[in-house]
Amino acid sequence: MDFIWILFAFVCGYTLRLIEMPPLIGYLFAGFFLNFLGIEPVDSLDSLADLGITLMLFTIGLKLNIKDLIRKEVWVSSLSHMSLWTLLIGLLFLLLSIMSAPFFTQLDLKSAALISFALSFSSTVCIVKLLEENGEMQTRHGQLAIGVLVMQDIAAVLFLAFATGKVPSIWALALFGLLFIRPLLNHLLMRAGHGELLPLSGFFLALGGYELFTLVGVKGDLGALIFGMLLSAHPKASELTKSLLSFKDLFLIGFFLSIGFTALPSWPMFGMALALAILIPMKYFMFFLLFTKLNLRGRTSYLCALALSNFSEFGLIVAYLCVDNGWLDKEWLVILALAVSISFILTSLVYRSAHSIYAHYKNNIKNYETNTPLTNDIFVQPKDSEILVIGLGRVGKGAFRALHNIVGDKVWGMDANRNRIKKFQEKGLHVFYGDGEDADLWSNMNTSGIKLVLLALPSIDDTLNIAEQLHNANYSGTIAAIARFPDEHDILVDGGIDKVFNFYTEAGIGFAEESLQLIANANSRA
Repeated sequence: MDFIWILFAFVCGYTLRLIEMPPLIGYLFAGFFLNFLGIEPVDSLDSLADLGITLMLFTIGLKLNIKDLIRKEVWVSSLSHMSLWTLLIGLLFLLLSIMSAPFFTQLDLKSAALISFALSFSSTVCIVKLLEENGEMQTRHGQLAIGVLVMQDIAAVLFLAFATGKVPSIWALALFGLLFIRPLLNHLLMRAGHGELLPLSGFFLALGGYELFTLVGVKGDLGALIFGMLLSAHPKASELTKSLLSFKDLFLIGFFLSIGFTALPSWPMFGMALALAILIPMKYFMFFLLFTKLNLRGRTSYLCALALSNFSEFGLIVAYLCVDNGWLDKEWLVILALAVSISFILTSLVYRSAHSIYAHYKNNIKNYETNTPLTNDIFVQPKDSEILVIGLGRVGKGAFRALHNIVGDKVWGMDANRNRIKKFQEKGLHVFYGDGEDADLWSNMNTSGIKLVLLALPSIDDTLNIAEQLHNANYSGTIAAIARFPDEHDILVDGGIDKVFNFYTEAGIGFAEESLQLIANANSRA
């Protein structure tokens, strides 16, 4: 039976990849196909799904800065959107109930409010997958989206506590003592090394946080997130995240498959789910207007609102509770499962073209901006820069330091990770925060003195997009980039890159040249 799941997931995911669609859409289809064929899921599928979500929340915590959660644009936008959406959509559902619309006839004020509240949430799984695939987890809009999701998760914990009547244990107060064991966790991770014990440590901490919070009556997913946040400042946090990446993605396939097993839909239910999907543009506009009113830039507001424009798997949890309590018919469980799936598909498809859409409608979007931008949204102009390194990860950091030793302050670095930028600035180096895919950044930057731009990014799509933005901004200098695989070379050259360095080949050449230099030095001394 396990092979059947793998077979369908692989075939559907691979097929979607061939037509340049996100594989997660294929996994959703695979779940519905298996359900249609009458194949019954076993408990192990739900276990895999739960494990994938737990690891995902733990890795989110590893990348999360607690300061980002207390920013006004995060908590005000989250609470305002949730309240306004629940009120407006709840009234709409109640009106449809009065009009005796199909599936709405038995809704009362309580059930209408619960369904609208469930639909106010955005999918953590879907959004994190999108941001990771596009390399945007550490960008301004990526961090804002994650902050909103965390606030929604906190609201979900409070809702479940009241809805189920399960108030957290008095021992839950002891969870604040986790701050005092943080040095112990840091020491544990430092001593784990770099081998198989490192990802095993991640599993131990993620699942340990989940079980600990569950033990005291708090949502276990929140425990995995908190444990990740406790380790977010650790030097090995990034390495731990990468070691868990493949495990997390593999287990999350179980989550997408499990949605298809929720129930078998009928055509009227599918039509109702499509009708609910019509509300998604309204969700986008509400988020977008709230973000811009909070003085966020148009591009940040647009991208974050677009990412958040979907329905959450949390809606299924609310539906289960309502069905168990007799507040909703069982059909609504199927309808919401379909609506969640459709929203995943729509978000995945539309977000692929998010940057090109922004480039086309940039002026219209910027019209909604206020005249008082936030401090984090003010552009920096690198002074006396002749070389700009974009992406200060392991490769970019090495290139930046090597160039700094040769040309000094004529080389500047740029990265979308604020924590990384802060560490460089503390050392007195010329670096600044910036998202290379931001068209507004290049239109506000004077690049006439920059002779060389190095794109040290892991994603070929990001590299090509930045190269396009540079050309659109009339940059006339040279662009160099790295490629991890041989088949990426020609793609990057065709995309406007002047010089492409193969990551592994160039590392080998550099290693050989440095080694030969040691022999030459030894012979000269002899």
